[in-house]
Amino acid sequence: MTTLAIDIGGTKLAAALIDREMYIIDRCELATPASKTQDALQVRLAELVAPFTARAQRVAIASTGIIQEGALNAINPDNLGGLARFPLVEAVTRLTRLPCIAVNDAQAAAWAEYHALREDISDMVFLTVSTGVGGGIVSNGRLLVGTGGLAGHLGHTLADPNGPRCGCGRIGCVEAIASGRGIAAAARDDLAGCDAKTIFARAQQGHAQAAALKQRSAQTLARLIADIKASTDCQLVVIGGSVGLSEGYLELVRANLNEEPATYRTRLSAARHQHNAGLLGAALLAQEVMP
Repeated sequence: MTTLAIDIGGTKLAAALIDREMYIIDRCELATPASKTQDALQVRLAELVAPFTARAQRVAIASTGIIQEGALNAINPDNLGGLARFPLVEAVTRLTRLPCIAVNDAQAAAWAEYHALREDISDMVFLTVSTGVGGGIVSNGRLLVGTGGLAGHLGHTLADPNGPRCGCGRIGCVEAIASGRGIAAAARDDLAGCDAKTIFARAQQGHAQAAALKQRSAQTLARLIADIKASTDCQLVVIGGSVGLSEGYLELVRANLNEEPATYRTRLSAARHQHNAGLLGAALLAQEVMP
């Protein structure tokens, strides 16, 4: 059975046809609509899925935000604003006329990365560092979703009580500092207005402020990982996302984590599925609940 998998992020939307063996048959991407309203998202989703619908038998959605009973709530409106109780499963079912499930994108990615492990690990955490910072937790071989869908939103834990206000409303969240949006917001002088990709490129060229912003992000993530180790005793943390997978970032996180006491360190690795983890994880979950 072929699954149409959809990944809804703060900057891009992706869709892919995935077969039973988890092979990606076809894939495309579109930019997330700038207005990020319900109407705008539905129009863009219709455009995204149109080439694939006739070739699929079910739909699996991985989306940023909290997914509860098929509805989407954007925890950080800066990343995906205008979406409160958006009936995501209902809207996509109407578009495709196919059975549909939805899950948080980082939770889906965690499940895909867990299944990609080539060793006996039962407790793993996935962190995505991109437009925002998200996470997924696998405990004793089971994906944690939570009764309200909030499990794994590790980017909204506290990093600095005197830090910037996060789009979710809290002060000093990890996401407000370590994410691509947080990095860009902190840029000053000749870096003002640059996105994280540009800032990281300047860091590679030896730009002092750019290097400091990259270090600040990596240090914040390393401290989060130490907290995660203390709370979950995970055997491994897998890092993905456009920031997390950028050149030299994982090594910088590892160096910062090594500054923590040994008790709070854990193994780190890059996401095997790279930018397709959310799509593949959603398809895996669909295969389990809609065989």
